[in-house]
Amino acid sequence: MTGVDITPATPAGAQHPTRPVLRARAPLRLSFAGGGTDVAPFPQREGGAVLSGTISAFAFCTLRPRVDGRISVHSVDFGTAVGFGVDEEVEFDGNLDLPKAAIARLRDFEGAIPTSGFDLFIHTQAPPGSGLGSSSAVMVSVIGVVAAHCGVDLTPYEIADLAYRLEREDLAVPGGSQDQYAAAFGGFNFMEFTGDQVLVNPLRVRPGTVHELEHNMLLAFTGATRVSDHIIDDQVHRYETGNAEALEGLRAQKQLAVAMKEELVRGNVDELGRLLGQAWAEKRKMSARIATPLIDEAIGRALAHGALGGKVTGAGGGGYLLFICEFERRHIVAAQLLELGLRLEEVTFSGDGVTTWRGQR
Repeated sequence: MTGVDITPATPAGAQHPTRPVLRARAPLRLSFAGGGTDVAPFPQREGGAVLSGTISAFAFCTLRPRVDGRISVHSVDFGTAVGFGVDEEVEFDGNLDLPKAAIARLRDFEGAIPTSGFDLFIHTQAPPGSGLGSSSAVMVSVIGVVAAHCGVDLTPYEIADLAYRLEREDLAVPGGSQDQYAAAFGGFNFMEFTGDQVLVNPLRVRPGTVHELEHNMLLAFTGATRVSDHIIDDQVHRYETGNAEALEGLRAQKQLAVAMKEELVRGNVDELGRLLGQAWAEKRKMSARIATPLIDEAIGRALAHGALGGKVTGAGGGGYLLFICEFERRHIVAAQLLELGLRLEEVTFSGDGVTTWRGQR
């Protein structure tokens, strides 16, 4: 496998004259409760549950067919690219391994239309390690667009399952399975994890409840992304060794996911906010590495100035913080977070899962 420059476009003579340019996007997600209960071996032993909703931020892919037998993958987020021949064995060397794994699997998929090569461009509307499930959204988006190019028809369950297996089994990236299913299905979902089975329950949330959530929420970026591997490994180790605090935190996460789902469908946004705070208190028990001094100070200040609850949106250690506030005090909470140097963003929700369409050259 050889590296390629990310800047030049495909030479005009290498572009395919008849096969269409394809694009795909998959949404990022906010996890309200249950994170960690989808990480093996907890779901195999006790069953897990996660409540999440996807937002209007996406992982995008563009696939431009070519005729010279070459495949290139360009990542805007990492500022890097790789290239290889359509018949070459893919080398997993830590450079864009997620999209390479999807391409390698799908080009050899039973019934796939042979490809004469393509350029794949990837961009995500959140930094890697942000806690919004961006890595899995990238994998789902890549699978969606490459499958469409190769004529492979996959359901959302099949896309999510393939993304999970490529990430967790083939590449041995630590983590759970909620992110892949959120990106594939989109919307508000209550997910149940039993053994190796995942059941996605789409929730009918009233538009007024969605508007109220968007009205009262704050999303704050700590300015630091994180590699969650060590946090997840520590959580798993504590669970497997019977650490009482970790066990209590994980089991409470599962119960809170159920309770928050009920409040969400009933439209009780204030109670949802209070339960969000409980979910953070229980999440901290799962690993001592989840919280940082900045995260603790930000959540403490927010609660003292009108937030009903707040928590990190991913494994912890950095990334984004999510708050639900009393709206009349939302601006006061925002001022406190800005004083700490956090970057604030508005939140809107999206009901769309992975979507593929024809682009223009």
